[in-house]
Amino acid sequence: MSEPADPEASAEPMIKRAASIEQHAVDAGEGLSKSVLVGPDDGAPNLAIRRFELEPGGSVPKHTNEVEHEQYVLEGQYIVGIDGEEHTVVAGDSLFIPAGTVHWYRNDGDDPGAFICAVPNGDDTIELLE
Repeated sequence: MSEPADPEASAEPMIKRAASIEQHAVDAGEGLSKSVLVGPDDGAPNLAIRRFELEPGGSVPKHTNEVEHEQYVLEGQYIVGIDGEEHTVVAGDSLFIPAGTVHWYRNDGDDPGAFICAVPNGDDTIELLE
């Protein structure tokens, strides 16, 4: 019996042009949209990199995810709640949110906030808590 193929062995380099990346509304939040910059559909075997935008007045209710999140704030200022504490984040800040951690977002400002989020590929079930 042969060993299963290593998914990284068959991965091909890829460049995805900005014009081909679509932004879509996220139903779990108000004023939140997401684009997948790189993910499994692009041949990435392990991680997905996504870009989120949170409009002024936008929010995402308390929730958990089955996978960890590494985030980098690109622009703006907004509130991130993590395990009962709220933190103001600004461009240049980085976050680590472990799998199963309760978190939420709120943009009380006048400008949009944007961040990149890297997650492992696979199921990422979101459980809304509110």
